[in-house]
Amino acid sequence: MPTGALHWLGCGYAALVTSGGITGCADAGNGPPLAAGLLFGGLAGLGAYQLSQDPRNVWVFRAMSGTLAGIMGVRFYHSGKFMPAGLIAGASLLMVTKLEVSIMLNRPHQSQSCPSLNS
Repeated sequence: MPTGALHWLGCGYAALVTSGGITGCADAGNGPPLAAGLLFGGLAGLGAYQLSQDPRNVWVFRAMSGTLAGIMGVRFYHSGKFMPAGLIAGASLLMVTKLEVSIMLNRPHQSQSCPSLNS
């Protein structure tokens, strides 16, 4: 997978998380959703930047996406509202899955020699 494609996907995810915080602030009329959206969106942006520099550097992005998937998944479970909790939980879960697949595909393959069966 080209690094640029994952970078742009990560930037889009960061924008989605940030806009979710802004929307949550506008709906709730208080600051905590905005602060959380800016924090997690900023971490997602940092993770996307790190991925563009080194495709193996997934740790910030992986931890942030997993945490956000858990938090918003619980909120979605209790509220039953797709917007914004379900959307962010789903997008975060997809991002975690994408990162895990990238880790597996970028893992160096070691050749293992099998002992001879006739010896």
